[in-house]
Amino acid sequence: MRVMTVLGTRPEIIRLSLIIGKLDRLADRHILVHTGQNYTDSLNDVFFRELGVRRPDHVMAGGSHTLGGQLSVMFGEMERLLREERPDIVLLLGDTNSALCAIVAERMGIPVAHMEAGNRCYDLTVPEEKNRRIIDAVATINMPYTEYSKQNLLREGFPANRIVRTGNPIGEVMAQYKDRIDGSGVLERLGLQERDYVLVTTHRAENVDVPAHLDGILGGLNRIAERHGKRIVCSIHPRTRSRIDAGGTAVQPHPLVEFHEPFGFFDFVRLERDAWCAVSDSGTVQEECCLLGVPTVTIRNTTERPETVDCGSNVVSGLRAGNIADAVDVMTALPASWGIPAGYEALDVSDIVVKYVLGGKWNV
Repeated sequence: MRVMTVLGTRPEIIRLSLIIGKLDRLADRHILVHTGQNYTDSLNDVFFRELGVRRPDHVMAGGSHTLGGQLSVMFGEMERLLREERPDIVLLLGDTNSALCAIVAERMGIPVAHMEAGNRCYDLTVPEEKNRRIIDAVATINMPYTEYSKQNLLREGFPANRIVRTGNPIGEVMAQYKDRIDGSGVLERLGLQERDYVLVTTHRAENVDVPAHLDGILGGLNRIAERHGKRIVCSIHPRTRSRIDAGGTAVQPHPLVEFHEPFGFFDFVRLERDAWCAVSDSGTVQEECCLLGVPTVTIRNTTERPETVDCGSNVVSGLRAGNIADAVDVMTALPASWGIPAGYEALDVSDIVVKYVLGGKWNV
């Protein structure tokens, strides 16, 4: 069995890390392809180093381009690599532009396995919502993490024999590297105390590319700092940094609001674990903080992870400054005692995925 795994962003590297190692050992040939979507050290190389993921067999130049240029490079390179490598199946994860390479594989008659299938926020202003619907539609086998996502696919008419609920891979990855996470010295380096800071990430186009939305987010962080006197530790994505530096916001940050370059995996999970609260537009932060017992405020109007809201670990605040600060007040006033959603604590996701990819059950 010849398997091609395609990735291109930090969350994909992390969540596929254990699966990549097992496919390397068990597949007749495992071809690892990086699209180049995330190409800086802080968003890419550091995760290969920390997680012990081998270097890709092929690296595209899909990074610093306009959307059209990026997709043109990725699709053209994907077609060339598929003809050259002739895989029996292509494995992808998530809803990024990198995962849109599924379109090329499907059009060339090559089966596609899609992890993280079935997520829906039902907001088509979110670029990833469009992506995930397209990728699910062209995939041969869809691998949702949760029953919520599986039911989304069934309601949309996807055949049940093409759906495999796997569980969420992040719990297995975090368990694998628990000692390294525990050993991170990031709190000491930053002079932080446990449960005495707010961890923040924001990177989504619909948030940082719209000045009014970015103003609302930064204004909300200022209000949190004013109300609670806690340090606001922002892991700042290059996209967000470029918007702020280009004058994309009129809001001046409070002295307690501090911006840091993106952290490595071990440092970031340690920061999540010991935060008083997390404020983020990231789907992965919702998942990780749910597992870690840290209350989360999602600074968006919707979420494709409703299980985190239903269990009580997360609330969706919208993008108004006052609503963001009020949501933090609510989440930190409530006890952090929720039941972990089914599938989040799974520790055998890599085995399930590898068995289905190599077992040929998709070829029915």
